[in-house]
This record gives sequence, structure tokens and C-alpha cells, in this order.
Amino acid sequence: MLVDTGANATLLRTDVAKKLKEQLIYTAPNISLNTATGEKTEIRGKLDASIECGSRKFHHRIYVADVTDPCILGLDFLLKFNFKVDLEKNEIRTGGKEIPLFLASVQHSKSCSVLAKKRTIIPARSECLIQGVPEQFRYAVMDFPSQVSQKGVLVAAAFVDLKTEVIPVRVLNLNNNPKVLGKEAVIATFEPVVYIVARPQEFSGGQHISSTLDNLEIPDEEQRTTVRKLLKKFQNFFSTCDADVGRCNMTQHRINTGDHPPIKQYPRRLPLARKEEADHAVKEMVDNGIIEESSGPWASPIVLVEKKDGSTCFCVDYRKLNEITEKDSYPLPRIDDTLDALNGSQWFTTLDLKSLYWQVEIRPEDREKMAFTT
Repeated sequence: MLVDTGANATLLRTDVAKKLKEQLIYTAPNISLNTATGEKTEIRGKLDASIECGSRKFHHRIYVADVTDPCILGLDFLLKFNFKVDLEKNEIRTGGKEIPLFLASVQHSKSCSVLAKKRTIIPARSECLIQGVPEQFRYAVMDFPSQVSQKGVLVAAAFVDLKTEVIPVRVLNLNNNPKVLGKEAVIATFEPVVYIVARPQEFSGGQHISSTLDNLEIPDEEQRTTVRKLLKKFQNFFSTCDADVGRCNMTQHRINTGDHPPIKQYPRRLPLARKEEADHAVKEMVDNGIIEESSGPWASPIVLVEKKDGSTCFCVDYRKLNEITEKDSYPLPRIDDTLDALNGSQWFTTLDLKSLYWQVEIRPEDREKMAFTT
């Protein structure tokens, strides 16, 4: 039972009222009340019942409505029976009898969870903007729920308008390793705002392409607006960070080796420092969902190649596998035909995949052939 001095009437939740022996008197359907969040809820009926507080019973009229708490002891009851509320001692008193009160959870009874719309990987020491799925309230203040929080992962509090189907959640990973948030994982909590003092600036969404939109060098304002709308419409096609690779499931790569026996090669020796690099790269790919542990008859060695910028590229030597793989003869388009097709065009765009080698799925029965050893 909730003691609420801000409630003008004593209320009983509808499902609880139906379980009582007292006769429920149904009221006209046009009678309603305003909740603390500003929402309206309809009064389903009323009943006269005895309320037991401590060792005493009090006969009182209770209204039935679709509220969150099973029973709300309102100001009408407290005044009628001359109850005194002592917040310092956490008790209510009447007729010389003290009845202790227990503080409810700090979490608002109307708070709800925000779920991740899709599986997201937050790179080490990075910040990502994650799409969350809202529930029923329009305005919300978000906070990271302590019961599901990961060590070193924080979410920024925000005030958002929930008119759209998704809400932005800014998540920061302070760890030295990537963190994975699965689809429909609880990433935040939110609750309705009762009163808005100042309206925030509207959130436009797609902040990871905001710099591209701001730098569009298109003199014609109408064309500029059209391009902006196009990019925003397909904003989910853009990579948000290095770990956001994406996946194409329209086709699957096949490795046709016929009846050839499995190729197995031993790992090549690496200096200790390069071995640590390799282990870190493998862990990062596992965390990002690119590779998975495997056991089988196939194995190829890895090769660490140093790039021009000094960074290391993790490669696998599949030359032996390629030698026994049946090749597909698929001709490249003729360059002169492609140039002829561009005749008369004024605008040219380029499309570059984030990491094509990782984005096309491999047929399940061929995945063991891609195994490598470190």
C-alpha cells in the first residue's frame, strides 16, 4: 500500500478490486482523474471497504482505477481519520497509534527500460550513439540502470522527445577492450517528465553523418535539401565507428574444394611482441563478431603485414587453400562500356564498403575451411 499525500482520493487497482468480496459499484465512464505524470485514467467504479492499518480498521470509500500501485492511500483518508504524517520518523499516527512507513524504491514507478534496437559493438575507449526502442511516454530523462551496467560503460543522461520510433542513447566505453551490447539488451531507463521548463533543441538523428551533411558543397538549396533527406533516409547504411562493419546476407561465399582432403598447415613462429599483437587482433575480431572459435581439420597460418603508416594488418595465408579451390569465371565489366554509360552525367558518387572481406557471409559448410592458427 502506497501512502500518498499528493493523491486527493484513495485508489485501488482494478485487478485487485475484482478479487475482493466487497461489491463494486460501477460509475459512469466519463469520470476520470489526472495522475502525477499528467496522464488521464478512467475511474472504473467505487466500493466501501475496511482498511486495516496496524491493529485498527477504518471504513472508507475507495475508487477503482487502472493505476500502477495495488492501493494508494490518499489525502481524503488521512484527513478523515486524522492521520499525522511524520517524515522524520517515517511513520503515520492516529489515536496514539504509530504505524511505520517504509520508503519505496528510488526508481520511479513509471520508469521503463530502453532496449537496444540492434546488436552494437562499442570500440575500446570510444563513444557510440545507439538506437534505443522507447515504450509509452513522450518525454523522458534517461539514466543507465545499475543492475545491468557493465564496468567502465556509461550512458549520458538526456532529455528526449519520443515522437519517433527510436531514441538516441549515447554510450561511452572507458575500457581498453570493445564492449558488445546485444539486440534488445537493456541499455538505459527512462521516465516521463511531469513539467517542462524549457524545450530542448530537436534531435535530428544520424549524428555520425552530421559532418557530411554540414560539408555538402551544393550551391542550389533545393538540391542540397534533397541530398540531405536522402542521406538521412539511409543513415543506417553508414558505419558509425571502426567496429561497425555490418553484414550482407543477400548471398553467401562458397569455397568449392571438391573431394580434396583438408589442408592443414602449422602456425609460423612470431616474435613475442608480434605474438601479443596477433592475440590482441584475434580478441578484437572475436569481440566484434567477425570470427569465432573453431575446431576442425582445416588450418592456415597467419601473416602480420606492416602497412605504410606503421600499423599492422592481420592476414591469413590461404594460398594452399586457393590452389585446390575451383575458380568461378566471372568477367569484369568492360571499362569502355562503363565510360559510355556515364556520358552526359554531371554528378558522380562513389560507394566504398567498410570492410568487404568481413561483410559477406561464408556458407556454413565452408566456414571450417577458413580456419587459421596462431
